[in-house]
Amino acid sequence: KARRRTLAQDAVNLPNLLTMTRIVMIPLCLMFLERNTARAGFWAAIVFTLASLTDLLDGYLARKLNVVSVLGKLLDPLADKLLVMASLVWMVPMARIPAWVVVLLLGRDIAVTGLRSVAASEGVVIAAGEEGKAKTALQMIGIICLLVGYPYRLSYVGIDLGVVDLIHVGRMLVYLSIVFSLASAAQYLRLF
Repeated sequence: KARRRTLAQDAVNLPNLLTMTRIVMIPLCLMFLERNTARAGFWAAIVFTLASLTDLLDGYLARKLNVVSVLGKLLDPLADKLLVMASLVWMVPMARIPAWVVVLLLGRDIAVTGLRSVAASEGVVIAAGEEGKAKTALQMIGIICLLVGYPYRLSYVGIDLGVVDLIHVGRMLVYLSIVFSLASAAQYLRLF
């Protein structure tokens, strides 16, 4: 019989350290974002992207190294929600995203987390579905566009492709994520 790991041992395994690193990166991202310049937005997007990549890596490593833990199951979705919501909330006064979008996404996340918690207390695990994964991917890419947040002239092999305003691109991706967000919430409710 395998010996149970202590909370302290779980806290220092590589996947959980990556998850905690994601949480620590949030203030750094917001610090850059607060400066509200093109260069600072670029650096905020870099920090956010690196933090998002730790989300892919920590789950993979937890399974690969066989160190899936209760602490990791708690911290990983919490870190994701903190990263996404902190960035979105911070961009509302900057007029990069409407407040109603943030309220809707935050309300959905709270409701789904509550449903999953109640189900877990009854011994039922409700895993993330494809809609939830699509929602997360669209939100992450949309937020990166919003963080960069300035119009850029694009050209390819000397051909001028015009100006692309990444704020509009980011908003459209986050709006599209709302469709998947509500679909996944309905899926969670149905499974519950």
